[in-house]
Amino acid sequence: MDEQTNAPGRGPSAEPDVAASGLEPRPGRPGRARSAILFVLVAAAWFALDVATKGWVSGGWQEGDVVTGPILGLVRFHLVHNTGMAWGMFGDSTFALGVLSLAVCAAATAYLFAFSKRPNTLETTGIALVVAGGLGNALDRFTLGYVVDFIEPVFIDFPVFNVADIGVTCGFAIFLAGMALAWRREDRALDAAAPTDGEGAGPR
Repeated sequence: MDEQTNAPGRGPSAEPDVAASGLEPRPGRPGRARSAILFVLVAAAWFALDVATKGWVSGGWQEGDVVTGPILGLVRFHLVHNTGMAWGMFGDSTFALGVLSLAVCAAATAYLFAFSKRPNTLETTGIALVVAGGLGNALDRFTLGYVVDFIEPVFIDFPVFNVADIGVTCGFAIFLAGMALAWRREDRALDAAAPTDGEGAGPR
C-alpha cells in the first residue's frame, strides 16, 4: 500500500499550497513565451506607427510648418526638429540622449525577461511601449541628428511631441499599473494561503 496517499494530512487539501507557492501561473500572468510574443508584437507595432507618422509629416513639409490646424481644439501638427529634450533641455546633446535611450531600453528589457519572475500583461505591454518609443527616438537621433516632433497641444503650453513620446509616457504608466495589480494579487494570494485558526492541525 502506498503510504503517501494515505498519510494523515495529505490529499486534495494539499493542492492549493502548490498554487499559493507560486509554482503555477496565476490569472493575468502569462508564461515567458507568451510574454515574449506580446512584447515583440506591441513593440513592433508601436515602432512602426512612430516611423510611419514621422515619415509622413517629414515627407512634404519643412521644419516650422503647421501641417494641420487645431483638431477638435486639442492639438495641431507642427513640424519641429528637436536636438534636445522637452522644453529645450539638453539642447544639441542628441547623440548622448540617443545612447541614453538605448540604455533605458536595454535595462527595461532586461528587467522584464531576466529579473521579473512572471510579468503580467500590463507590465509586458507597458515596457514594450517604452522600448518602442525609446528606439524610435534613438533612431532619429542617430540617423537625422534630431528627433522629429509634430504633435502640439493648443489648449495648454506644452512641448511638441511625437508617437514615440506617447509610447514612453503611457507605457510607463501602464507598467506601474501592472506592478500595482501584481502586488495586490500577491497579497490576496498570501492572505488566502494563510492558515486560519484551527486549520493545519492534523489528527492527534
